Amino acid sequence: MMEKKERFTLFPKRYGYFPYVFLVYLCMPAYFVATEQGVKMVLGWGLLLLFFISYRQLYFLMGLKGFTTWLMLQIGVIVILSLYYNINSVFLGFFTANFIGWYQENRQFRNTFIIFAISISIPFILQFDTLRNDGLYYYLIYLLIMFIAPFGIRSMNSRMELEQKLDEANERIEELVKREERMRIARDLHDTLGHTLSLIALKSQLVSKLVKKDIEKAEFEAKEIERTSRTALSQVRELVSDMRTITVAEVLIESESILAAANIRFHIQGDIHLHHIPSVPQNILSMCLKESITNVVKHSNAKNCFVRIMKSVGELKIVVEDDGIGFTKINTIGNGLQGISERLELIDGEMKIVDGKRTRLEFSVPVIVKGRKVGAS
Repeated sequence: MMEKKERFTLFPKRYGYFPYVFLVYLCMPAYFVATEQGVKMVLGWGLLLLFFISYRQLYFLMGLKGFTTWLMLQIGVIVILSLYYNINSVFLGFFTANFIGWYQENRQFRNTFIIFAISISIPFILQFDTLRNDGLYYYLIYLLIMFIAPFGIRSMNSRMELEQKLDEANERIEELVKREERMRIARDLHDTLGHTLSLIALKSQLVSKLVKKDIEKAEFEAKEIERTSRTALSQVRELVSDMRTITVAEVLIESESILAAANIRFHIQGDIHLHHIPSVPQNILSMCLKESITNVVKHSNAKNCFVRIMKSVGELKIVVEDDGIGFTKINTIGNGLQGISERLELIDGEMKIVDGKRTRLEFSVPVIVKGRKVGAS
């Protein structure tokens, strides 16, 4: 079979329409070139074509060999257009500033930025006397923005990369949890049902032999098979019930991995093993805790996350605290926090939001064991 040829694309599809929008800024230098005549105009169009080719190549070569070569070529074109055609062509440097922000390695970023800053400054230095009488401050403001742009773009790209790594880490963690859960289910099925089903199979064979020799014995063994089957059914129900329960300790262990992937330090205070809490409240608390940790990762921009578990007479309180940006509107509760509040209401619990130097989310639920509150006499 013949291999299909890749369809030509002007820019990589993953960037959408963004590269095309930037091409609008070529109109101004194109106008300056069009006002020239003869060889100078032809050379000008050639330089603009070379700039466009470098612009396209840089999108395809990001992080690959040849990226820096095309970037240096682009800087050279900008300097020539600025010196020999019109000083306003220097604003093509915003294209280059965008690409410089893509460097991940600090040394490459620093060296390229220094070359860029020096090269772009040359036309201003050589034409300083002319610009001093023709809006110098205007040019200096945009020049400063141009020099700041690579740092902002680099920071944005770093954050996007971090978010991508976080998503990948969450997917790996989720896959590991699923794999571990499958292994646990297989192990529990083997341990709990393997022996019981083997016993049923042996007794069934025994009944088939006794039915012609000893009817009473066969009936007794048949009843034993029924009793053993009910036991197996009960074991299956217990196993399913255990599968649906999520403990606070499990959520905290999982949260530690997720927060670490987001470069957020995790601090836990208190006993995380709440064995005395019934399965239903434990499950609800676990889901609320998981939702609050997810909010910290997604929205807080925090460096630290604190979880405190405090037990008192008849009450359990869980506090989730972070040193992030806080709630911008305390009175406006999003779907996640609304869901936490609704879950807690099912077990007569309540949620409290405290927004100060640290954003704090408090869950408090009554704890009842065997019909009595914890600590009651």
